Order: sequence, then structure tokens, then C-alpha cells
Amino acid sequence: MGAIVMAGTAVLVVLGFGNHLYWLAAVAVLFLYMQYGRGTSATPSKGGGSSSGGGMMPSDYRAYRDRRDKQAKWERRYRRERPFESRRQEREKSK
Repeated sequence: MGAIVMAGTAVLVVLGFGNHLYWLAAVAVLFLYMQYGRGTSATPSKGGGSSSGGGMMPSDYRAYRDRRDKQAKWERRYRRERPFESRRQEREKSK
């Protein structure tokens, strides 16, 4: 993928000698490739330079845990504030 992007950029640069808009297109292609095309290997790690096998996993798992705990908190609150509705929903779920 990188070779294709580099070849396309080189072609746009060569064509840019006749029309300067091609140079802008080459810059845009390189920018988009650097931002979105290279995946997670191009982005700097938030771990402070430690390159462990886990990578971004701990922060992803922490975010997942936070979302899960927040959802559980809201569900407990809903059951506490609306006991009849929550019982009805449990009866419908068990049918």
C-alpha cells in the first residue's frame, strides 16, 4: 500500500510542474495516508515509549470497563427508581 501511495505521489509531483494543483493533491494524498492509511503503527503510543505486546490494550480495556460500570450504574438506578417497570420487563424477558 505504501509503495502505491509513494508512486502516486511521485506522479502527482511530476505532473505538478505543469499545474500546481497536482502538488496540492500530492500533499493531500500524503496527509491522508499518514493520518488514516497506516493504521495504528504510525500513531505514537501513549505508553511513554514502552513497546510491550499489549500496546493500547490496557487503556482500551479501561475505557470498556468504565462504560460497562456506568451502564450497570444506570441500570441499578433505573430498577431502584422504577421498580414496577423493571419487574414487568423481567417478566417479559423470562417468557
